[in-house]
Amino acid sequence: MGAAKLAGKRVAVLATDGVEEVELVEPRRALEEAGAQVTLLSLATGEIQAMKHDVHEAWRYPVDLRVADAKITEFDGLVLPGGTTNPDHLRQDRAAVDFVRDFVSAGRPVGVICHGPWTLVEADVVRGRTLTSYPSVRTDIANAGGTVVDREVVVDRNLVSSRSPGDLPAFCDALVDVVAAGGTAPPPT
Repeated sequence: MGAAKLAGKRVAVLATDGVEEVELVEPRRALEEAGAQVTLLSLATGEIQAMKHDVHEAWRYPVDLRVADAKITEFDGLVLPGGTTNPDHLRQDRAAVDFVRDFVSAGRPVGVICHGPWTLVEADVVRGRTLTSYPSVRTDIANAGGTVVDREVVVDRNLVSSRSPGDLPAFCDALVDVVAAGGTAPPPT
């Protein structure tokens, strides 16, 4: 990935306590290495507690902006990392759900991994879309009208989805490409 591929692009990562650390750190690194400015949004100011495998505390990460104070027009892309408690908290917060709904509905690029689709389900934006996710989330996606497939990365218009941390290399590559293309999968090369 060239450093200029995402030059001038701003991407938000929406996460809170319980986020799976590698799903926060690796996409952020990939986006920054491609030239994007990445902003960590959360439910409150301060720091969020990341986790490893949902049960082991990892690093704490400073929040840049409350999601309630963010505007979708300020960002060219959005990342929704997983961890089980992170999206469970996000889907209970009206500002977070509204931000995600508005972002997806506007056709802006959204990357979502592992348990992250729970927030998409709550925002009612998976109907008619094809995604992948962690196995325990697939029934929720299907019940919300989405189609679920078991692949390391799925791109459906502006949505990029992956199953788990093992898929991060493919997820990060596809995410950078879709953000660079402005919300649609770039043509195959």
